[in-house]
Amino acid sequence: MSDIVEKTLTALPGLFLQNQPAGGPAAPKASFSSRLGGLVRGITALTSKHEEEKLIQQELNSLRATVSAPTTTLKMMKECMVRLIYCEMLGYDASFGYIHAIKLAQQGNLLEKRVGYLAVSLFLHENHELLLLLVNTVVKDLQSTNLVEVCMALTIVSQIFPREMIPAVLPLIEDKLQHSKEIIRRKAVLALYKFYLIAPNQVQHIHIKFRKALCDRDVGVMAASLHIYLRMIKENSSAYKDLTGSFVTILKQVVGGKLPVDFNYHSVPAPWLQIQLLRILGLLGKDDQRTSELMYDVLDESLRRAELNHNVTYAILFECVHTVYSIYPKSELLEKAAKCIGKFVLSPKINLKYLGLKALTYVIQQDPTLALQHQMTIIECLDHPDPIIKRETLELLYRITNAQNVTVIVQKMLEYLHQSKEEYIIVNLVGKIAELAEKYAPDNAWFIQTMNAVFSVGGDVMHPDIPNNFLRLLAEGFDDETEDQQLRLYAVQSYLTLLDMENAFYPQRFLQVMSWVLGEYSYLLEKEKPEDVITRLYKLLMNDSISSETKAWLFAAVIKLTPQAHSSNLVERLIQEFTISLDTCMRQHAFELKYLHENIELMKSLFPVDKSCEEMVVDASLSFLDGFVAEGLSQGAAPYKPHHQRQEEKLSQEKVLNFEPYGLSFSSSGFTGRQSPAGISLGSDVSGNSAETGLKETSSLKLEGIKKLWGKEGYLPKKESKIGDEVEAPPIPQENLTIENMDQVITKRDQSQVLTQSKEEKEKQLLASSLFVGLGSEGTINLLGKADTVSHKFRRKSKGKEAQSEETTSAHSVTCSSLSSLSKVTCENNYLNTLQGKEDKEFKKFSFSSQLLDSESLTELPLVEKLSDCSLSVPSLFADNDMEIFHPPPSTAASVAKGISLASSLLEETTEYMHSNLMEVCNNEAVSISSYKIWKDDCLLMVWSVASKSGSELKSANLEIFPAENFKITEQLGCCLPVMEAESTRNFQYSVQLEKPFTEGNLSGFINYQLVDTHSVQLEFSINLSLLDFIRPLKISTEDFGKLWLSFANDVKQNIKTSESQAALPSALKTLQQKLRLHVIDIIGNEGLLACQMLPSIPCLLHCRVHTNVIALWFRSSCSALPDYLSYQCQKVMEGS
Repeated sequence: MSDIVEKTLTALPGLFLQNQPAGGPAAPKASFSSRLGGLVRGITALTSKHEEEKLIQQELNSLRATVSAPTTTLKMMKECMVRLIYCEMLGYDASFGYIHAIKLAQQGNLLEKRVGYLAVSLFLHENHELLLLLVNTVVKDLQSTNLVEVCMALTIVSQIFPREMIPAVLPLIEDKLQHSKEIIRRKAVLALYKFYLIAPNQVQHIHIKFRKALCDRDVGVMAASLHIYLRMIKENSSAYKDLTGSFVTILKQVVGGKLPVDFNYHSVPAPWLQIQLLRILGLLGKDDQRTSELMYDVLDESLRRAELNHNVTYAILFECVHTVYSIYPKSELLEKAAKCIGKFVLSPKINLKYLGLKALTYVIQQDPTLALQHQMTIIECLDHPDPIIKRETLELLYRITNAQNVTVIVQKMLEYLHQSKEEYIIVNLVGKIAELAEKYAPDNAWFIQTMNAVFSVGGDVMHPDIPNNFLRLLAEGFDDETEDQQLRLYAVQSYLTLLDMENAFYPQRFLQVMSWVLGEYSYLLEKEKPEDVITRLYKLLMNDSISSETKAWLFAAVIKLTPQAHSSNLVERLIQEFTISLDTCMRQHAFELKYLHENIELMKSLFPVDKSCEEMVVDASLSFLDGFVAEGLSQGAAPYKPHHQRQEEKLSQEKVLNFEPYGLSFSSSGFTGRQSPAGISLGSDVSGNSAETGLKETSSLKLEGIKKLWGKEGYLPKKESKIGDEVEAPPIPQENLTIENMDQVITKRDQSQVLTQSKEEKEKQLLASSLFVGLGSEGTINLLGKADTVSHKFRRKSKGKEAQSEETTSAHSVTCSSLSSLSKVTCENNYLNTLQGKEDKEFKKFSFSSQLLDSESLTELPLVEKLSDCSLSVPSLFADNDMEIFHPPPSTAASVAKGISLASSLLEETTEYMHSNLMEVCNNEAVSISSYKIWKDDCLLMVWSVASKSGSELKSANLEIFPAENFKITEQLGCCLPVMEAESTRNFQYSVQLEKPFTEGNLSGFINYQLVDTHSVQLEFSINLSLLDFIRPLKISTEDFGKLWLSFANDVKQNIKTSESQAALPSALKTLQQKLRLHVIDIIGNEGLLACQMLPSIPCLLHCRVHTNVIALWFRSSCSALPDYLSYQCQKVMEGS
């Protein structure tokens, strides 16, 4: 390998100097060749890393001196850049040459510019500050008449280019789509694809030009446009249904060999183009019969022609199968696709067998009987020597798990888990086993034993949600209180047995789970005394291998058990030993226990038995300290400054430039402090099918600088069970299923060959009958993502059920059955694209959130286009006590009623915007002046109406507004509101824009009017405004939410205690959405993501988490005043609703 590298790099000088004149000097070329070649040969001859570092450092010092010398020519600079590239590729820092690479791209001739652009693309990244220096050069080269310069500029734009500078080059690149040379058009399309990836909003206006690129006469330009369309169709397939015929026509031409021979690969016509088109057709035809019928013929042709024995044809067949099972089904195509899967699964080649298992894992969602056809092959794959095959087989078994085969499948997973040493596999499998154990556990003993195995093997690498959810499940209990006590008792007994084992080692998280369970539920033991449990915990506390965090858990368990113990000798010894501990945390716990132990009655009241789920009343505002704070301030103490304000002041005092993201300096913990709430839940879906998981990965959050704790699919936190009652299907006798499966196995083979069966074959068939039970036509089919007809063993209590039973059926309610049908409805509004690939199982999380399916949110939830069976009313999104659709109050004066009716009719014609009540601001015996607010998207529109009480004609009226400190006020002449003035009324419209954040403000002014036959009169008025008048919903994706969350430094946390009716997350989100104009971005388990913006464009993000009767709110924004204000408003709204 080193010889090939040496030959390649030795040939580089010829490449860069190939256009030298024939009579040019040969000495510099030889010198350059000898230097680069000597460097390569010197490195390959070294025997240690230390020698390599020494040699590279010498070379870098020499290059630093050369590029900094004023006598260095551009030709010499070009040669130095090649050597710098080589050093950088080896992993050494050559940052001193970055600026010289940019200069070379700016000043050199074609060859020198080529090397400069190459060096810049390898040296810099998209966010590098030096990249801004290259923008003018790129703009100049894009305008050049030299095709090579244009190509180099388009190449660098499609590789690295700052997002902020896209508007500077976008018009030039748009013009290049009409260029006469196909290579320019192709590179322009790829550059626009790059722009769409990093800033999709900036290229929305040129979608029509993408369509022209799709119909370009050059195949390369058309193929380049498919990248853009694949991305856009993933996000919104319904908007591109009209292009289905075009994609089908292109695929027919490709399959028919109509493209130039240059696009063939091993006699296969344009295989990668076929794969792209098949993926696009699969997205367009999903759940759409009319669109799918257009592509049946070309899919049949693709399956028929892709029969060559080559890897690339196998890839095409795999995509064909995936597409056939993605679109609206057709029986003939399904049969052919099933045959292809069978060929893959039965192939002796490992790669093809893996493809078959991968395809089978996907299609098992639509056709579970395919698993029965290949059950013996799947059993053999469980013992396959290739670990990848075994892993994919376990993934397949995970998809077909039900209540009848869960014990066998979990046992196989645990066996593989014990053999595996890779952290990613452990994290992935542990999450799946925990989910299956909670969902399908046959009894308490099996569930506890399985979770013990999960904690023992998963150790400290598993996701923290697994032990947390397990403890929450034990604490909250299930529908049966007797079963709750039995499960907790068995858990306590099993943990005591494990602690009694000699020389046993348990992971720290497992010990934390043990300590919590023993501290909470040891009172259930009849034969064991609390002193015995404290003794076991004391031994663990004295163990040096236990971490400080785990000892804190153990100490907490001891504190809870102390009031129940009759003897206090061991507790006193524990206090004596740990009050002198060097660990500050343990010493603090010891002193707490010491002072509490002096009053046992107080301890019993503080630590009652089995009260872990009772709510604690917490004064989040710390109002009990108000007197202390007031006293301190009166004595000259400095007022408290929030953390973010202190950090801002510290940064403002620094003299040097800070190029690091500001958000990184506001938290000492890189994971807990700056982690996006959306990042914990997204990308952790293990229930989605294989293909749709790939779709979500492209839109998942990119958390640079955050330690990656998950693998490709990650671990899905356990969801709360569905609230609605599930119909329990009668179990099928084991014997019938076994006989049915055995008959299917036998019919697959020739009867003449089935003479005798070895012991091993009988064991495999017996295992098959255990694994695939429940997949027959009469069995209970339970696939992840399908409707579960077997009731769960552990179904948590849901307070939402009690709340629903008390509510009357209204036009707003949506039944669970209607939600289950939503998966067949195409998505109309696709700003929640990351949820588009999730399965029906995930939509059951929203079955209890029907309150959110009204008004605007009906079109905001994914996969909802219309609910024709439900008559939903359309309430106002912002309606509350202060903001309602205007209903004119009764008036005794007919003339006033007439004037107000004119204003109200004007309101009725402006229903496209939300508005407040019509409110009288001032009046006298002659006129009445009313006002109302219209919350437009970009401003607050204030409308004043002057009405004559006597019906007399208003000869003139003039309104003046005093200048306000925080507002910019502009009169709106010819506004969108219709002119409905009568002779006795006048209307005035002013737009109010926010210039500086405030808490409370007001608009003051006066009105001069004159009636017929009277003198001019002046009336003054004043209207209160709040910051809420300038809050608007911010519609962003979950990915953008995560990125913004990490960039904001000002945050506020607030816990709000709610009533029983508000405990459900949908109820809380609906309240915040309607009354505070917050946009609901995503709902993930018991967490919600919301966003809003303060006009003109200051965003604020909200992470909402509901636990029993407490709502935890976490605000972040770039404005320090906005989170505090919204936190107060949220508390006010939740308490008042």
